[in-house]
Amino acid sequence: MQKLTDSTTLDKQDNPAEPAFPKTLDIATVSVYGLAILSSGIFLFLPLVNLLHPSPWQRSIGMLHGMGAMLATIVTAYAGHLAFPLLRGSAKVLPQMRTLAFWSAIVTSLAIATGNLGYMRYRADIAYDGARAWLKLNSPLTQYIFMEYHEFTVLFTLPLAIGCTYVLWAYGDRILEKAYRPVLAATSIAMMGMMFFAMGGFATGLAIAKVHAL
Repeated sequence: MQKLTDSTTLDKQDNPAEPAFPKTLDIATVSVYGLAILSSGIFLFLPLVNLLHPSPWQRSIGMLHGMGAMLATIVTAYAGHLAFPLLRGSAKVLPQMRTLAFWSAIVTSLAIATGNLGYMRYRADIAYDGARAWLKLNSPLTQYIFMEYHEFTVLFTLPLAIGCTYVLWAYGDRILEKAYRPVLAATSIAMMGMMFFAMGGFATGLAIAKVHAL
């Protein structure tokens, strides 16, 4: 028995680079990252489901707007979350916030442009199976609650993104100074609002498409 123990000890000393069995913490970390990547992949795949839709309009316009809205939601949500440490005066996130504010303006422009493209089809007459006309006849609450909210609030994301981009680049690092504290607070709250409008618009858009697509 003693010889067997000594032999095992020598084998471990001879092969120090041999990986040990993963610890419980390592397994948990790998599992968390794996689930996060898998969940993100499934979420990003969501607009591509439009390619399977029977309507040719939904396959083309719906997919384009879905991709634009998805991209805008991700970027603005990330910027909105970083606005919380920025509001506390964190200098570390300021360069990243300037970049995110700029790209938020770009992607929200893309989402609104593709949304207007889809809105033209959405307004089609009932004779052409227009979604708006169908909803007003069959599910008016969807039109008067979800669509009215979706129609107007998502438009606020673009001026907020442009305004925040201008302020963050114009003031630079000076925005963290005590004299410009109100400007920093207003910009941070504006980016939080932009995140709220983008996420709300994405959720209501999915709800409308679920009831009646383009």
